[in-house]
Amino acid sequence: MTNLSAVQALSSMPGLPVLSGRSDYEAALERLRAASGAYYADGDSAMDDATYDQLRLAVLAWETEHPDEVVADSPTGQVGDGAAPVGDIAHTTRLLSLDNVFNADGLVAWGESLQRRLGHEPVGGFTVEPKLDGAAVAARYQAGRLVQIITRGDGSSGEDVSHVIGQIEGLPEQLPVAATFEVRGEVLFTQEQFEAANEVRTAHGAQVFANPRNGTAGTLRAKDRPYRLMMTCRTYGAVELDGEAFLPAGATHAEVLAAVARAGVRTTADTPAGLHVVATLAEAQQRVDEIAALRPGLPFGIDGVVIKVNDAAEQEAAGLGNRFPYFAVAFKLPAVERQTVLEDVVWEVGRTGVLAPTAILAPVLIDGSTVTRATLHNPADIRRRDLHLGDTVTVYKAGDIIPRVQAAVVPLRPAGAVEVPLPQECPSCGGEINKTQERWRCAKGAACALPALIEYAAGREMLDIDGLGRTYVKALVDAGDVTDVADLFGLSLEQLTTASGSSKRAAKLAEQIEAAKARPLNRVVCALGVLGTGRSISRRIARHFGTMEAVRGADALAMQAVDGIGPEKAPVIVEQIAALAPVIDKLAAAGVNMTEPQDTSAAKESGPLAGKVVVVTGKMTGALEGRGRDAMNVLIEKAGGRAGSSVSPKTSILVSAPSAGGKPSSKAVKAAELGVEVLAPEAFAELVADFLA
Repeated sequence: MTNLSAVQALSSMPGLPVLSGRSDYEAALERLRAASGAYYADGDSAMDDATYDQLRLAVLAWETEHPDEVVADSPTGQVGDGAAPVGDIAHTTRLLSLDNVFNADGLVAWGESLQRRLGHEPVGGFTVEPKLDGAAVAARYQAGRLVQIITRGDGSSGEDVSHVIGQIEGLPEQLPVAATFEVRGEVLFTQEQFEAANEVRTAHGAQVFANPRNGTAGTLRAKDRPYRLMMTCRTYGAVELDGEAFLPAGATHAEVLAAVARAGVRTTADTPAGLHVVATLAEAQQRVDEIAALRPGLPFGIDGVVIKVNDAAEQEAAGLGNRFPYFAVAFKLPAVERQTVLEDVVWEVGRTGVLAPTAILAPVLIDGSTVTRATLHNPADIRRRDLHLGDTVTVYKAGDIIPRVQAAVVPLRPAGAVEVPLPQECPSCGGEINKTQERWRCAKGAACALPALIEYAAGREMLDIDGLGRTYVKALVDAGDVTDVADLFGLSLEQLTTASGSSKRAAKLAEQIEAAKARPLNRVVCALGVLGTGRSISRRIARHFGTMEAVRGADALAMQAVDGIGPEKAPVIVEQIAALAPVIDKLAAAGVNMTEPQDTSAAKESGPLAGKVVVVTGKMTGALEGRGRDAMNVLIEKAGGRAGSSVSPKTSILVSAPSAGGKPSSKAVKAAELGVEVLAPEAFAELVADFLA
């Protein structure tokens, strides 16, 4: 892609900075060099990828408009932006970067440029594969043994980092065949390896890595650490080495990766995103969207999707530029990782008494939404990540995943910054904290979280006491009128009037509380707030045992007979139900229903969903409009099926509502891969029409 077509394709990108003159241009170059230099030095860059990309595009746009003023060593014309350590090991053939596009228009512009270079439309098709977010290397095998690993450097030569041999899953030290060849691939940390690496570094008194990509760059170059960190590699190409034949003559890109895989080296085809061969760029765009939908569930980070001409002759005809090949391009995906400032940490007590920290962040746009809050797991995790108030932190978010703080960017820490303070007393009741586990709890347990527990129990999907919201619940708890969920059913009109401030509202609440006594057993089980028993599990428990008496009489082995309850969860549920005996007795004494209506329709054996596992995703439309997840799960079970939460080989049907923009959801993509039947809400409504009432 030419600079001009790139800038035209990106002209609609929001947030692209504009350089107003030569001084802005030179300042931008210095910022790019500094960020790249820090990244390649020790992996600790003070600029996230999205910010870097935007700044680089601004430089590229300025250079396009002022071609006579472009500096000779501009990063935009160099592999690794000219900051990668060059080293003294010559590459077998040049190991280049990839040009980027950021939207469908950019991909079309790249296709037009490719067609001009070839003189015709490509006839051999394209390959589509994930662009792993790590560090490029060349790995050399001689007679089946891994003998050398080299960084990309300036594309012509790189550093010898063979000291990491044995630390990279996917690059085995010894192959099952005595082949001689060189592979090119991306080394990275999986999320699991990243967490393990930071634990090891913390144990050795080292700073945690800011993110997996930066950690990989630093780990590849480090030779004097007293520990070894495991990484992962997936290869995306190969060349022949020492004049020995390895690849089939005229092999396509897909055939090259197949040859590498047969030799025992793992490739990008061996990832959940896979390698796809398509005939047109329109089909390539579809695959890009599908891989993007898979992104939240991948075990490692990807920052884009690579589209490449598949045919070897057409690759050669398209040729190479100084920095990137013309026959391939990276379709960059929206950033799921950004840097922002950690302004505060707030602590809340959940309904089970656990103290949950939440990071308060300066607003930042990540993956299409503005993020102001993020997860911090527990006090030990906060200390492990060495977080200080005022730190610039990396925040990760993908798809529907709750944002999480990964680490601080230590070089940007302000002077005098203090560690995130940990609570010395319960933030809810002011009482003692139980610190015996990593997840701290109020010493009072669930009693401390009583308002949250009562509000949860009164919710629409539990006892459904309409009007009993947070304000009235707090007033009842503060007055001592409610000490557990059973006390709701003994409240007088006077107590309700005091809490609500209105006799009329009190009368309405009394009616709702009386009606709640008739709710089925599954609602009561859920209202108890037993850990691990959400709405679906509560329904299964109630239907399996039929009565509260039978539920209370079940031991761990009997509880495991309930679908979805395994050997780890069963004893916890049994223990908590036993501990709740006084509350359950009070509920029964107040006249609350303790039985589950038995379905006599034989739907379990003969219904349209009998024996099927059904997963629902998206906002329902048509006859199902307005039905939330719980209502859909109830419908599925009424029709004889079992509600699932994620798509797996056991899934029979995915009910998938169309998403904004028409892009398939990650669950829809997974269903297509597994051959799972996908139904629109309207089609599913027809299937279960007899059970919609």
